[in-house]
Amino acid sequence: MYRFLLSRQWVILTLVGLVLIPSMIKLGFWQFHRHEHKVAQNQLIADSLAAEPVPVTELTAPGRPLPRDDMWRTVTATGRYDTRHEVVVRQRTAADEQSIGYYVLTPLLLPGGDAVLVNRGWISAGNDLTKFPGVPAAPRGQVTVTGRMMADETTAESGIKNTKGLPARQVMLINSAQQAERLDRPVLGGYIEQTGPKPAGGKPEQVPEPDHDSIGPHMAYAIQWWLFAAAVPVGWVVLVRRERRDRAEAAAEEDRGAAGPPAPQGTEPPAPEADATEDGKAPAPDPASDRAEAVARTAAPTE
Repeated sequence: MYRFLLSRQWVILTLVGLVLIPSMIKLGFWQFHRHEHKVAQNQLIADSLAAEPVPVTELTAPGRPLPRDDMWRTVTATGRYDTRHEVVVRQRTAADEQSIGYYVLTPLLLPGGDAVLVNRGWISAGNDLTKFPGVPAAPRGQVTVTGRMMADETTAESGIKNTKGLPARQVMLINSAQQAERLDRPVLGGYIEQTGPKPAGGKPEQVPEPDHDSIGPHMAYAIQWWLFAAAVPVGWVVLVRRERRDRAEAAAEEDRGAAGPPAPQGTEPPAPEADATEDGKAPAPDPASDRAEAVARTAAPTE
């Protein structure tokens, strides 16, 4: 009845289904873990933004990577801007997430001799990408900067390629180790994403607060993959039952063909002849009748 399952076509189909089921389950858990990571990150951002500001030197030091738990913490730093070593970071989007321009990265020299990088905000790229753009001037004299503490950018983490041969004072990544080589002084790990004081005239455009409300579609994707995994065996059973039914109908059709064509409907068997007996056989000859018929033919006059 189910011997067709041993055919090449059905063996391949079954093996494909057996491969798809665990693969889809695994993809579902991958999306579920991404959902959990997003939820945990949103909570970390919310907690960090709500925490009281602390001096930047409490969270980081020269050559020290910023711990993930300290990301987005509000910090303060007091010093003087070093505009001579100011650079711009290429291919960054504005708050509208459409306009492409630069981040303005300016070192802030701290009283102890160290420096910390400050992302002062976004400016338009302009028409000539081969020259250092016109950057709004940084405040002169001693300033106290407030902002969110961010980790150094790397190609592995950000996916941004660290292109070489860029125009002077232009970089692709915000990285304290790279800038320490240019400054020839210790630079605190990570950088400050400035939130205060507000720049005069609103330029540079400060980086907006990170979104920590959206959880993304990862949970919906996980459920979809698991539903797909459940649909594979259900679909396999449906196909098997359909194949069995089609084969049974085909076999019944062959049997009817082997038995010959059926009698046409609406026709009746021919009526028996008048001299036939009730059982359909011709009546037996009567000898007396035969003799009388012969005498009559003899006695009849001839012309």
